[in-house]
Amino acid sequence: VQLQASGGGLVQAGDSLRLSCVASKSLFSIALMGWYRQAPGKDRELVAQITTRGSANYPDSVKGRFSVSRDNAKNTVWLQMNSLKPEDTAVYYCKALSDGFPYWGQGTQVTVSS
Repeated sequence: VQLQASGGGLVQAGDSLRLSCVASKSLFSIALMGWYRQAPGKDRELVAQITTRGSANYPDSVKGRFSVSRDNAKNTVWLQMNSLKPEDTAVYYCKALSDGFPYWGQGTQVTVSS
């Protein structure tokens, strides 16, 4: 599975961004899609994940601000990020869990200035 993430950029605190991740195979066959981020000097962390049926979960750090969605027919997952904070600055990666194997996209940089 190949994943192509896009939509990152430089924004100000309080702004919104929407990230997209397009998969090379149908999402109907991918049980779990997720968004992760990694800030400089920090471990990669989960920010959102969504099942094939659309059940989503988020860590407390982004709950209420971030929203993940998927369109299985379009092979696409989105991450809507609202009320962005400087601490959201990181490289964002999408991940697919397919047949028990993890696949990662190349990452897209999100920078939030104060």
